[in-house]
Amino acid sequence: MFAIVTIAGQQFKVEQGQEIFVHQLEASEGDNVSFDQVHLIGSDSSTNVGTPVISGASVGATVLGRQKGDKVIVFKKKRRKGYRVKNGHRQSFTKIRIDSITG
Repeated sequence: MFAIVTIAGQQFKVEQGQEIFVHQLEASEGDNVSFDQVHLIGSDSSTNVGTPVISGASVGATVLGRQKGDKVIVFKKKRRKGYRVKNGHRQSFTKIRIDSITG
């Protein structure tokens, strides 16, 4: 069984037992979180599609920890003007494990 769910503004295809990285959530390590914006639930025999979401469906997950992504370098330059700016950015992620898909 799988589901397509919106987590922190992004859509993910998830299955039970899967571990994924999502944008940082306001939950601490070990907390149980639930996501109710489920767009599709599919199995071998049937598929349930929402318009746009399935009412009463939810995906339960456990927060495993936090981690930072790779550094991205942002470099800006304007030729012949002496203008150069170099910045770096590291995105914060939350690792979650999908426990249940109901709906």
